[in-house]
Amino acid sequence: MPQLFENELFQIAPISDSSITNLSDAQIDEKYIKGEIRIVTEQGRYPLASIKSMLDGDQYKLNPEYQRRRRWSRTQQSKLIESLIINVPIPPVFLYEYDYSQYEVMDGLQRLTAIREFYDNVFPLEGLDQWSELNGKTYNQLPEQVRKGIDRRYISSIILLKETAKTDADAQKLKQLVFERINSGGVHLSEQESRNALYPGCLNSLSIQLAENDKFKKMWSMDDSEESSIERNERYAKMEDVELVLRFFAYRHIDKWENMTLKQFLDKFLMIGNSFPDSVLSSYKILFNKTIDLLYGLYGSDAFKIMRKRGDNWILYDRPTKVIYDPLMMAISNYVESSDTLLSKKDLIQKDTYDLQKEQYQILGGRNTNKKDVIERYDILNKFFQKYI
Repeated sequence: MPQLFENELFQIAPISDSSITNLSDAQIDEKYIKGEIRIVTEQGRYPLASIKSMLDGDQYKLNPEYQRRRRWSRTQQSKLIESLIINVPIPPVFLYEYDYSQYEVMDGLQRLTAIREFYDNVFPLEGLDQWSELNGKTYNQLPEQVRKGIDRRYISSIILLKETAKTDADAQKLKQLVFERINSGGVHLSEQESRNALYPGCLNSLSIQLAENDKFKKMWSMDDSEESSIERNERYAKMEDVELVLRFFAYRHIDKWENMTLKQFLDKFLMIGNSFPDSVLSSYKILFNKTIDLLYGLYGSDAFKIMRKRGDNWILYDRPTKVIYDPLMMAISNYVESSDTLLSKKDLIQKDTYDLQKEQYQILGGRNTNKKDVIERYDILNKFFQKYI
């Protein structure tokens, strides 16, 4: 396995089985009376005209990392304004009181942002069907009575109060529970979108930052080229690129992946990794960028594509795959300090790589990405690159 950095400590606490203890009815009643696993909330109502000043102040935390990357189009924003004109009931926003009278938006940032931008005259209405005569008008350009009608509307909120949880650990648990429940309908969140919202921190921020590496984006067809725009938008919206960065760091500790799904493993790694010291995060940044530079130098944008057999012919698959990404990143990261040596043999390494993929097709070309398969592929690739040093 890759050599760890000093203070790169990742230990998973054993899972307690207390949750499966059988309780009597009397014990269950006692648990309920004590208020265990009970969320304390209050409700609020905000005039639309107050949203702008509310969001522009420092009382509400609008952490962009907390929200998923999907952004409403101007038509979607306009439809919300039209709903408010018609007085269609709008779902409440959910706020989390992380300190007394200090809130972060758990759900509803898109609605709040649309209202603020409309009052700021950032966009004219478009795509309205019930009030099509208002298309093309900003807030200031609306007829007086329509403006007054909008100003009379409210948006409601449900606030999870600070006293819901006694400890930070309890707060995180309940916050995760609520976030998953309120996002169980509508647009389904990807695993990384949920992770991004539930476990903000230094490692999460670093993963987002490193996902913008230009060479990395080219190798995953997430750059700004026209031919990759459709796939890029979908993968980018789901934060798949950020998860790929996280996987690279987490798989340095793949030996700790036991008795849990990959999702659970990545969740736990991010939770703990957010507390890694700056020295480890700095080393992560350097290692990731050097690894990407070396792979791009050797294979260009085809680094994470794999040879596939189609009939009697071998072809280079037209899409990058995690099957080769995970073990290849792990293996090549061991040799970033020997980049010049490897790059001097680029043509030979390319040829031998594709020959290796043909010879080891049953292993390297498999579909499974569980721990055993990743380690087996890593061992093959690690020995492969060692030959050229």
